[in-house]
Amino acid sequence: MTPAARAQAAIDLLDAVIEAARSGGAAADTIAQRFFAARRYAGSKDRRAIRALVWEAIRSFGERPASGRAAIVALARERPELAECFDGSAYGPASIQASEPEAVTALAPAWLIDALAASDLDTKEVAALLERAPVDVRVNRLKADRASVQAEIGGEPLRFAPDALRLGTDAPVEPLPAWREGRIEVQDAGSQIVGSLAGAKPGMCVVDLCAGGGGKTLSLAATMDNHGRIVASDTDRPRLSKLPERAARAGVTIAETRLLDPKREAAGLADLHESADVVLVDAPCSATGTWRRNPEARWRLTPERLDRFAEVQSRLLDVAAQLVRPGGSLTYVVCSLLDKEGRDQVAAFMGRHPSWSASALQAIAGRRHGEGLRLTPAHDGTDGFFVARLARA
Repeated sequence: MTPAARAQAAIDLLDAVIEAARSGGAAADTIAQRFFAARRYAGSKDRRAIRALVWEAIRSFGERPASGRAAIVALARERPELAECFDGSAYGPASIQASEPEAVTALAPAWLIDALAASDLDTKEVAALLERAPVDVRVNRLKADRASVQAEIGGEPLRFAPDALRLGTDAPVEPLPAWREGRIEVQDAGSQIVGSLAGAKPGMCVVDLCAGGGGKTLSLAATMDNHGRIVASDTDRPRLSKLPERAARAGVTIAETRLLDPKREAAGLADLHESADVVLVDAPCSATGTWRRNPEARWRLTPERLDRFAEVQSRLLDVAAQLVRPGGSLTYVVCSLLDKEGRDQVAAFMGRHPSWSASALQAIAGRRHGEGLRLTPAHDGTDGFFVARLARA
């Protein structure tokens, strides 16, 4: 492909990403996979160049651009070699007109910048949310130890996450024998840390209330030395259906899946009423802490959508509280850095449940934030998380 054809392809792909963000469609990674699958003529160098340009645009513009062309035109104003691609050739974009609309560079929508600032995040912290993220893997201690896996695949052992190895950005993992054999799982170091703070131990009864694809379930099982019981539940059938295969590969035998009906989670877990030692609530959220991996998420979030997330989180916390035995604990996690989903949620829960108390969390990484702990890319080099552990009297 010519440079001009690559620029036009980037515009077309961005148009698809923008429309998906507007309509609640697939994630940018999924759209890119489909885009290139339909364009087999694009070689590996072409795909890399197109993808790099598209993700540069996504990271550059906090507000959703009017079009892919408006985004690439804005980049071309500062890059003469890109501007030359707008040559009107058969497969290239039309020439840039002086008065045509351009996207405006910003870290995030103005309302979201204000919300992040109100949550004690300065410009440096917000900018770090848009840097490219490394690939972290968790060594599955049921099958291997970190030293032996590092000798095989390399990577940097992280001091604050004892099972973590940090690989390079975009490092392929699934082709590795260590992954195929269940000795490693892809999991951000921050996710590993907050999961470990749940305090699960061998022999316990644990409920992973919002298990999704089961990443934290597998981590909990390894922490429990595959001894005890984990009920991994979710309302998302496609995501939850991935867990049995992942568990088999990891050698996990103590996890059982349970599909729940939305807004009827308590009924679906009635047999576990006041019987769980540990309940983990990795709640649905705005995912502001994962912009490094999904920067187009800024284009999807609205104040109304944030309000809906907060309502769900509050309800799930109350559901989880009913499952905890006297003396047990509930660990609340969101991959968000907005106080509305983190610190404020926990404060509201404590107001509704005065017999509960917040436990002091001990972790090498992170900083105290309200009654919990906060991890950020700028301070900790991980995805952004808020975590709190609440104890029942």
